[in-house]
Amino acid sequence: MGGSKKPKFYVVWSGGTPGIYTSWADCQKHVQGVKGAKYKSFDSRREAEIAFKGNPSEYIVKKKAGEKPKQVYDPSVGLPITNNSIATDAACSGARGPMEYRGVWIETGQELFKMGPYEDGTNNIGEFLGIVHALAYLKQHNYDQTIVYTDSRTAMKWVRDKKIKTTLDRNHKNEELFVLVDRALKWLENNSYMNPIRKWETKAWGEIPADFGRK
Repeated sequence: MGGSKKPKFYVVWSGGTPGIYTSWADCQKHVQGVKGAKYKSFDSRREAEIAFKGNPSEYIVKKKAGEKPKQVYDPSVGLPITNNSIATDAACSGARGPMEYRGVWIETGQELFKMGPYEDGTNNIGEFLGIVHALAYLKQHNYDQTIVYTDSRTAMKWVRDKKIKTTLDRNHKNEELFVLVDRALKWLENNSYMNPIRKWETKAWGEIPADFGRK
């Protein structure tokens, strides 16, 4: 369920061991669960080196609107767990069309993965793939308590049943996408996981942090 992406450099000003790391997994070891940890990603080593020597307050800014969950309608829903959780979401152009999906760490807004766009897909398939991608990543890195949030009950059911129910026909345009679906279903059949999969309560918390912002 992997994919290529541009390298990033992670500066840890305050945490387990301050320094510059070349993967989010390594960075997370020094900041997860550390009260007051200060860290940020950069697109180049040069930027990271300059930032590491500077004041973190000059680089760390408040999260954009929508990334910080807040209650709007129903206090009984409570608030999501944000300090050890991933949000996944998909975006599709129309009922069927180019589709992409991604996952982000809720606490930091850091993008964990982004896949697509894939031609001739659906939002439900993207939501399903996002959950399985997150589960596979977490299992690979031994994050067995990390929560996976999704705003799709349909995708949650597909993962639970280890079976998808879609009216999308398999064709030459979306063959690559269906190969990913086959791989995801096979992963679910052959792997167990402890990570809770929870519904993101959009009405109470606003858009899920992995939202593509195209509504």
